[in-house]
Amino acid sequence: MAIVSSSAELLFPNPTGPGCLLFGNGTPLKPITTYLLNSAVKFTNRNPNQKSYHRRNPLKVVKVSTEISRPTHSQSPDFEDTHLLKHLLNSCKTGKYDDSLYFLESMVNMGYVPDAFLCTKLIQGFFRRKNVNKAIRVMGILESYGEPNISAYNAVISGFCKLNQIETANEVMHRMKDRGVFPDVVAYGIMFNSICTRGKVGLALKMFDQLFEEDYERAVNTYRVLVEEISFSGGINEAIKLLEEKLPRGLQPDMSTYNAIIKGMCRKGMIDVAFELFRSLPEKGFKPDVFSNNTLLKALLQQRKKWNDGEKLVREMVSSGCDPNEVTYSHLITSLCCDGKMDYAMNLLKLMVDKGLTTHKHSFDELISRFYKEGRVDMAISALDYMISSGFEPTYVNYNTIFSALGKNGNVDEALEIFEMLRETSGPLDVSSYNTISSILWKHGYKNRALDMVSEMINKGIDPNEITYNLLISHLCRDGMLDEAMELLGEMENNSVCSPTVITYNIVLRGLSTANRIDDAIEVLAQMVEKGCRPDEKSYVWMIKGFGYSG
Repeated sequence: MAIVSSSAELLFPNPTGPGCLLFGNGTPLKPITTYLLNSAVKFTNRNPNQKSYHRRNPLKVVKVSTEISRPTHSQSPDFEDTHLLKHLLNSCKTGKYDDSLYFLESMVNMGYVPDAFLCTKLIQGFFRRKNVNKAIRVMGILESYGEPNISAYNAVISGFCKLNQIETANEVMHRMKDRGVFPDVVAYGIMFNSICTRGKVGLALKMFDQLFEEDYERAVNTYRVLVEEISFSGGINEAIKLLEEKLPRGLQPDMSTYNAIIKGMCRKGMIDVAFELFRSLPEKGFKPDVFSNNTLLKALLQQRKKWNDGEKLVREMVSSGCDPNEVTYSHLITSLCCDGKMDYAMNLLKLMVDKGLTTHKHSFDELISRFYKEGRVDMAISALDYMISSGFEPTYVNYNTIFSALGKNGNVDEALEIFEMLRETSGPLDVSSYNTISSILWKHGYKNRALDMVSEMINKGIDPNEITYNLLISHLCRDGMLDEAMELLGEMENNSVCSPTVITYNIVLRGLSTANRIDDAIEVLAQMVEKGCRPDEKSYVWMIKGFGYSG
């Protein structure tokens, strides 16, 4: 198999046993057959007269899956064969694709037929790592010694599309047709998505017209996919034109097609036109579903900020027999939160839970955050409690919001109580949680306790970050504890995980200059340069101010 993405010619051999590249050691491979790759796609067929090196056994078929670790065919016990197969499976499971390729080459050299499922996984893995050459090599093995299926070709098409190599992907489609494997809806969907998202709608339409002339049945199956992809990419006029042109020729859209067009219109701000299409659907024989209603509701609430129109749409939705789902409620709750109608939002969330709908965690996050911003700490905690009782696990973001709210209101003991509880129960605490509590402690006079947070974090296996040190150094400088700030700076300089940045040094320079300790500031500046941290404009501004303060 050979695919090339540029004009350069590449040489890709089929692998064999003795010269295989083992664990990426750089040893050249001795090919069974050689493929010359030009700018066109050439998955070269196997030469039946050509023999592989050291093929000990007749060709054997082995079906490989992640759950089967032994061949399904009858064979004499062979420790080496079983050993290779085991390593092939394990390396593939753990993402060690280079090793997997080596074991695959070795087994094929012994006479095994490669399995399409396993090869597809390897192709996907290599493309994820942008190792195109090895992805091509795996497909070459599969084509020459196995039976590639539609999934394997789709993996190659998808890989090239993600690398923006559309022409090469198209050549792969032609190649698979020549081998009797015809592209399915997934293959065309991958192509249409890649082409349309890059603004090449005309190319997608041209491809579809060609398919329409060649294979009407496949065109019918891919028609809706193309309309949806064009709509999602913003080509609304082209999507509608395609819809109108193909209707007389027997291509019928379904509700998902119209939903895609409505969504595309809303994205483009064409809300009035979207409503016109929405209202006309019953005449076309379609009943608007919850998806189309939710799309328009989101546009009304978030783009036009029209709560009354949104509420009216929901009433119409219910009266038509279309029940609101969790997405509907989520849009409403978000809109109420943005409008500051927190009590209504909380009541709507409870109604949603009472109806047995799956609540979005985002709705709780929104409520907790908004209550905090309004200074309603009791309601923020109440929302957190309700979140837990509804079966959701709060994240460190939720708890950090609560810590900040309690600290802002002076409820330090309550914040510490929740923090200690989470720490003892291995709750969701991260470095930002410790930073938040440390800042609260310092602001309320618990300076030693705040400083102890650094060592406590390390003992818990949480590495302090730049923000941790910068916050504490800033607090020390503001309170005139400059020697302690410089000591903490020194600790940071010796920390291999988190080194000081120009921001850190500027905090110290500001503190020293303001305190008229210009000699120490000069020393810190020199130390900064010595450590490879380049001073910026602020660094020199604080130095100049320091000289001014010192007279």
